[in-house]
Amino acid sequence: MAGRRALKAVLIDLSGTLHIEDSAVPGAQDALNRLRQASLAVKFVTNTTKESKRNLLERLQRLNFDVQEKEIFTSLSAARSLLEQEQHRPLLLVEDSALEDFAGIDMSEPNAVVVGLAPDHFNYQTLNKAFRMILDGAPLIAIHKARYYKRTDGLALGPGPFVTGLEYAADCKATVVGKPEKTFFTQALSDLGCSPSEAIMIGDDVRDDVGGAQNTGMLGILVKTGKYREGDENKIHPPPHLTCNSFPDAVEHILQNLL
Repeated sequence: MAGRRALKAVLIDLSGTLHIEDSAVPGAQDALNRLRQASLAVKFVTNTTKESKRNLLERLQRLNFDVQEKEIFTSLSAARSLLEQEQHRPLLLVEDSALEDFAGIDMSEPNAVVVGLAPDHFNYQTLNKAFRMILDGAPLIAIHKARYYKRTDGLALGPGPFVTGLEYAADCKATVVGKPEKTFFTQALSDLGCSPSEAIMIGDDVRDDVGGAQNTGMLGILVKTGKYREGDENKIHPPPHLTCNSFPDAVEHILQNLL
């Protein structure tokens, strides 16, 4: 911990770390309460684009997690901010359940392509429309580029392969707004009033959660739930600060060793 300041904040991934769809990771609710009792600031940071922040909050509360809406920072929020700053009118490839997070954004005559996870919209016709728009000069914005994520029935493709396909076809590079981008992490931390050296990230995605956090100057803990696969901890350099079985173990490590 040399050169680091006292720990003030914990950023926590949601899907795969606290829950998998409608099932909580065993012991996660109690572990979260223990973090709060230690007077650490908590922020939930997620790349989930399958549902709006409101739906996500309702899901977590049904699973008995003590979470407030203002504590959730999503890649959908980051994408909306970018659209407003640049005054883009997006062709939005996200699930219908996530659309409410873009309420009020002008989508007439779109001049930008925004891609999240949208299984119901990833068909040839829609992707070809996006491809032609990009060829005509529309920017390609990826809400994130995760390769895959964990569902109750197994691993499933994320938006990354579809974004990469559009990049390849149109010979362009997407702007990514969610994890692992530094701006995503620093935005989440700025709300808490602390620097990266005062924060730690817990997640199941070695690149987007842990690698992204550590590249921003935070510590990162990789949990072996959700999308974790054997050997993931060897895929980034430097490796995770810690790799452990689950969120409660990560919390135990923080409380015993980092305070």
